[in-house]
Amino acid sequence: MAEDHLPLTRADREWVFRKATSGLSYHYSKEIAAGMTDAELENKLVLVLGIFGGSCGPDRPCVTYKGSGLNTWGSWGVHNHVVEKPLFSGKETIAMARYIYDIADPEDDQISLF
Repeated sequence: MAEDHLPLTRADREWVFRKATSGLSYHYSKEIAAGMTDAELENKLVLVLGIFGGSCGPDRPCVTYKGSGLNTWGSWGVHNHVVEKPLFSGKETIAMARYIYDIADPEDDQISLF
């Protein structure tokens, strides 16, 4: 398939992240609304990502994820999560979760501009 070698767009990367972390807003909506520290958010992401999981289907990127290391892989074709670098890992995963789900950090003293 020609799509196997297409790079992921920003929208594709966000879709991959949302797919991998879809349980976050479902299970922890109250915590998201109240805000979470990095440690709290990391704990919730580990639970949501679980031991190991993934999905793939026609006309959508393949997704692989695991809670250990907060790693998420994605591609338009089958990928090898053992040798390929994840799209999101560790603190990148926490930062992306804050961006995607609009999660405030109660320890951040920066005044909101909006």
